Amino acid sequence: MTTKTRPLPRTGGKELVDQLLIHGADSGYCVPGESYLEVLDALYDQREHFTLYNARHEAGAANMAEAYGKLTGRPGICLVTRGPGACHAAIGIHIAQQDSTPMILLIGQVDRGSMDREAFQEIDYRVMFGGMAKWVAQIEDARRIPEYMARAFRVATSGRPGPVVLALPEDMLTDIVEVEDAVPYTPSRPGVAVEEIEKIAALVSCAKRPMMLVGGSGWTDESCGQIRTFAETNGIPVACSFRRQDILDNASECYVGDFGTAVVPSLIKRLAEADLLLVVGARLGEMTTRTYTTLTSPNPSQTLIHVHIDPDEIGRVFSPALGVVSAPDKLAAALAAHDWGQRSRWSEWCKTLRDEYLADILPPSHDYPLDMGAAMHALRDSLPKECIVTLDAGNHTGWAQRFLAYQRPGRIIGSTCGAMGYSVPAAVAASLREPEKCVLAFVGDGGFMMSGIEIATAVQHGGRPIVLLFNNGTYGTIRMHQEREHPNRVSGTDLVNPDFGQLAAGLGAHFERVIDTAAFKPALERAMASGRSAVIELVTDPERISTRTTVTALRSAKARS
Repeated sequence: MTTKTRPLPRTGGKELVDQLLIHGADSGYCVPGESYLEVLDALYDQREHFTLYNARHEAGAANMAEAYGKLTGRPGICLVTRGPGACHAAIGIHIAQQDSTPMILLIGQVDRGSMDREAFQEIDYRVMFGGMAKWVAQIEDARRIPEYMARAFRVATSGRPGPVVLALPEDMLTDIVEVEDAVPYTPSRPGVAVEEIEKIAALVSCAKRPMMLVGGSGWTDESCGQIRTFAETNGIPVACSFRRQDILDNASECYVGDFGTAVVPSLIKRLAEADLLLVVGARLGEMTTRTYTTLTSPNPSQTLIHVHIDPDEIGRVFSPALGVVSAPDKLAAALAAHDWGQRSRWSEWCKTLRDEYLADILPPSHDYPLDMGAAMHALRDSLPKECIVTLDAGNHTGWAQRFLAYQRPGRIIGSTCGAMGYSVPAAVAASLREPEKCVLAFVGDGGFMMSGIEIATAVQHGGRPIVLLFNNGTYGTIRMHQEREHPNRVSGTDLVNPDFGQLAAGLGAHFERVIDTAAFKPALERAMASGRSAVIELVTDPERISTRTTVTALRSAKARS
């Protein structure tokens, strides 16, 4: 008979850190606060097993944790203090929810005896984050920390991944208790049945012009390779949803573009011509469907097969002919072995879409000294295969989305919810996580001024991201909408920027300023060779408001309407 060892007494803070390690967490991102000092102290004892990165702003810390979740498929850990700290971190929770990213936000809370009195920095986080996270709770009893933490990891990673928020009362963390640890969590991810694959096969085999749309989270390098094998074996054209272009190797003869802000115009036309759409992992959200207009709601004209890990997403807007609840990696593994013998029938259709995509990534003519289309085209074939590209919000990201190529193990890491200030913290997290890889951040001058200070975090901890800072002196996306709706009435979108060179130098980063196309590639090579964080200011044309239009063209179109 085995005698159980009695658990040793420990504080709630130590107990919580022990659970982080049990569940495989190896790092976290924070701005320190007095409300969770016991956690910080317990992390000191585990500094050889858990790396704590102190960001310069809670939004930066939350974005770093969210990017970690995207890169690893495991929950990114963010720790912030009560009140203002939690409010600042809320953007990371919103991103994680809309991007289906596993993440855990740990918030120091006021002590239990002061609650419900509007104590200093008191907020009810169950109310604040209730509609924004998968699960929100407050741990009132230190003896239940293992229970709550195990559930947090499981909820964040099971089904459709997403964020979990746990509030930690300050005095609860100092309580000394004796309690057993939880066992390491296991996520629950549904698979696909044989009969469902047979139903998919029956529908797809009848199609004359099929198209596949892949997206969402939960893909691995292996499953991306499997979906490529299936597509190429059967000759099915594949598009990606918004900012998920790394799911299918863009060099594949079946890759035909993405349904994002830089979508190939012909792809929208071809979607309307398709008679079957096989959607794997994508939510069919607003960005991917161009505000729900590229498909007819509730009944699309195409035969719609929607495979998603969350049953609530299937039929949310568009009613499918067949809905299948499955994790995308498990569906990819099941499809990889199937040859439905239709390749010759679909090859011309696939080639047409592929040729249109290839034609669209040729840079348009441009007479401004710095031609970003030509610069990106030159960069396309020279970036290392494992390069990680992070994207901010704004029209400048169209250059990376339209003209660069993606494939695993390289990644494209961008917020699909349109949050400005994301790409620099995400690049910092990526560089700290994958120090041997090239990490490029694309950010506008507006977005850089929101979170560029996180370069200091990279410098402190040895990260080496390269930030491509697009400086056109305006909030470009909003200016585009302004000129389209109210031409020549610029209001609130002009920017007067600081000297970015001095700012970069003050942060400890290498700096380059590029004003013409020929200088771009040498500047990037010097930044890569510098061995440290770098900022490359790209002086771009405010007239070229996106990769597809100009301010003059927008004004002319409005005048004609």
